[in-house]
Amino acid sequence: MSHPDIITLPKVLSRVPSLMANLPGLVKGSKMSKITDTRSPLGMGLAIQRATDMNPNGIAIMYQDTQLTYKQFNAWANRIADYLSSIGIKKGDAVAVDIENRPELLAAVTGCAKIGAVAALINTSQKGKVLVHSFNLVEPRAAIIGEELRETVEEVRDQLNLENDRFYWFADQDTLDDAGKAPSGYHNMAEVIRDCSSENPESANRIFLRDPLFYIYTSGTTGLPKAVVFNHGRWWKAYGAFGFSAVRLKKHDRMYCTLPFYHATGMVICWGSAIAAGAGLVIARRFSASRFWDDIRRYECTAFGYVGELCRYLYEQPEKPNDRDNGVHVIVGNGLRPSIWKSFKERFGIDRVVELYASSEGNVAFTNVFNFDNTVGFSPVSYAIVKYDKEKDEPVRGSDGFMIKADKGEAGLLIGEITDETPFDGYTDKEKTEKAILRDVFEKGDAWFNTGDMMRDIGFRHAQFVDRLGDTFRWKGENVSTTEVEQIMDGHPGVVESVVYGVQIPGTDGRAGMAQVRLDRPHKEFDFADLTAYLKRELPPYAIPVFLRVSMEAVETTGTFKHQKNHLKEQAYDLNKTGEPVYVLLPREDSYKLLTPELQEEIDAGKHPF
Repeated sequence: MSHPDIITLPKVLSRVPSLMANLPGLVKGSKMSKITDTRSPLGMGLAIQRATDMNPNGIAIMYQDTQLTYKQFNAWANRIADYLSSIGIKKGDAVAVDIENRPELLAAVTGCAKIGAVAALINTSQKGKVLVHSFNLVEPRAAIIGEELRETVEEVRDQLNLENDRFYWFADQDTLDDAGKAPSGYHNMAEVIRDCSSENPESANRIFLRDPLFYIYTSGTTGLPKAVVFNHGRWWKAYGAFGFSAVRLKKHDRMYCTLPFYHATGMVICWGSAIAAGAGLVIARRFSASRFWDDIRRYECTAFGYVGELCRYLYEQPEKPNDRDNGVHVIVGNGLRPSIWKSFKERFGIDRVVELYASSEGNVAFTNVFNFDNTVGFSPVSYAIVKYDKEKDEPVRGSDGFMIKADKGEAGLLIGEITDETPFDGYTDKEKTEKAILRDVFEKGDAWFNTGDMMRDIGFRHAQFVDRLGDTFRWKGENVSTTEVEQIMDGHPGVVESVVYGVQIPGTDGRAGMAQVRLDRPHKEFDFADLTAYLKRELPPYAIPVFLRVSMEAVETTGTFKHQKNHLKEQAYDLNKTGEPVYVLLPREDSYKLLTPELQEEIDAGKHPF
């Protein structure tokens, strides 16, 4: 029996009329997404300047009560660019940017982009050892810190490899209206740029395809966060593909973004789609399910960016008579669950879902240009879905030594061919870059990027996301590295050994963190409140394990000394299967508590809002 979401020729033909209506945009976006010319100027800075020329007095940014036109925003970014140049920041230099979702963050990134500096987009939930690692990894020449994160930075500042006079600060307010007073040890960015030039810098015309734009931090599959190089060419391709081909906003449209801008969905897809049209970007500091639709109406938004978790939270809000009373006609993002896809569109009156698949470091992407349901969409680039042996944790190779493509409707490993059109720019760590490359896949000498994701081919170059492999799982819209969490857990004096994995909780997206731990004393004598406080200091909230399984035995390993996680994942937190005590950290609690059969039933019934 064929899979219900298999795409047939009649289904494709039914979408042709709507695509023809946007043929110029499709052609333009397709050309931009395939650019290989390394000599033509391009990049974020030029895109902002193009939008400013096209719609100078149109709304560029809205945030709370602040409203900026493209002319105002572009001039602001130019002053930042001019100042950074004046202190010796040059093309290729990294600037650490640690600011929550607000206009100052976007202005700082654009200012860097215009002179070819590389903005290191620090994940604003990082602290402690992880923050130190991410900061020092890119060897920044300067740091721009938001007031809201200064305390977190100060806790580890003595471990950050940057001269003391290179720390800059933005007050947590509209700094164009009131610069505020910078604390000791920081230059006030709003003040030092005041007399700088508002004109477009000439350097913006000397940015090319392979010049780095920013670093995005990803957990990858092992270890502490990796800094992924996201270059101007890749941004330009996404700006073309989404802005002109897929999302297709107009000048009057407004894109609402509650997603963090240290991730590509917010910074690249949502903002890039708005810039392409000279449309407005409405920023929310953070996501609120109860305030979401009120904001949409207040700011007259016509589009928004999502991850699957966000849509689920909105869907689980009590239905209201005015659910369809909104101007949204298109949404763009990834991870919308098939179980709510159609009913979500119907309930909120949404015409198009531009589901996408991409990763910060990857070279293959899919976009739902045809507006089919339950698919990450279509990919124009060279990719393959190959058979994968989960037990051996490796792709299947035939008797000839080459990999075997999965059948239509069958789940397999997604890989992307590494070519001039689809390069793999890699990580700052060359060894980690090489580990992500598969060689001699279909012929001797070829090279393919291993996405680490299981996908299903559903026909006509469309795919469906199935699951993520290996030592990374997704929770709260974030990738969690099990190795990173294990390293932090093992750093607690009472934890002898830990193994971390993801488990499913009914009614939630992704997988919640769970750790099998050996403690230095009986669990009833252990200070779980102290462990909880330690994890909250050292890990972002999404990475803290929800469940702890306490074991008296050494953690089981494979013959190659890898942790044996399959049976742990299968048993999850089910007390009927574990045979060992399990503890749970409930939402808004300050300590793990012993899981009882009654509490397990409550969790399975969705009575605790994880």
